[in-house]
Amino acid sequence: MPTKISNLSYVDPQAEIGEDVTIGPFCYIGPHVTIGNGTVLDSHVSITGHTTVGERNRFFPTAVIGSEPQDAGYTGAPTTVVIGDDNLFREGCTIHRGAEKEDHCTRIGNRNTFLCNAHVAHNCRIFNDVTLVNGVLLGGHVHVHDRAIVSGNTVVHQFCTIGTLAFISGSARTTTDVPPYMICTGSDDFRVRTVNLVGMLRAGISESSVAVIRRAHRLFYRKNKKLEEVREIFSQELEGVIPMALQTLFDHFQGIQGSKAGRGREAAARSAKFNSETNNQETTRRAA
Repeated sequence: MPTKISNLSYVDPQAEIGEDVTIGPFCYIGPHVTIGNGTVLDSHVSITGHTTVGERNRFFPTAVIGSEPQDAGYTGAPTTVVIGDDNLFREGCTIHRGAEKEDHCTRIGNRNTFLCNAHVAHNCRIFNDVTLVNGVLLGGHVHVHDRAIVSGNTVVHQFCTIGTLAFISGSARTTTDVPPYMICTGSDDFRVRTVNLVGMLRAGISESSVAVIRRAHRLFYRKNKKLEEVREIFSQELEGVIPMALQTLFDHFQGIQGSKAGRGREAAARSAKFNSETNNQETTRRAA
């Protein structure tokens, strides 16, 4: 099918537009944008910056993709947004390009749904089959893993990691990493409430693995066991054969160890920055 571009839209001559693309009226496509086959822009959509859009994505009116990051340290470098295939961006959705940190990129995977006015800040990474409901606000450097659901008007602190198949209830104030397979609620008292049983079963996770995760939840959150204690319990009960889902949960708790605020990647980033600055100071001192 031929590409259709409304005469009321502006597409820069340097932009790369695939086949069977539809660009409705009053859209703006910048010079460093690539749009893959079968993608549809309804109307009033802006895609700017160094942005690569995969195939069969759908952008509803007033979506803005690739704008400059809201980061005080940004100096105008050609940072990027990379979007995969089969994503849905509803009205007013905003995706900011990376700041000059980490890999300078904001990344969106495949088959994700961003509902009205959802915001994805700089250097975020959204994996696959994620749903951000109306009004969700992600701070910079947030990672959201496969099949997670973040409910309406939830805010997520920068550097938080939301685990696989996690579910966050509406209007939550998320300030810590969210464990995979768990349901979390609360604004002033954000915490894990229970296991995302329905989500796990819908994802095809075996009943035996679900049972193991439910027992792990009780050990961690009802009996307040430490990671090494829980590992030892399951190592004995399962004769050393740890299901993948349980290992994913263990990896979460391993990742937040040593982090004061419960955000493992932020602690690692700060440590790396501290070590880098210390090494630079030591090099300068020796040179002097």
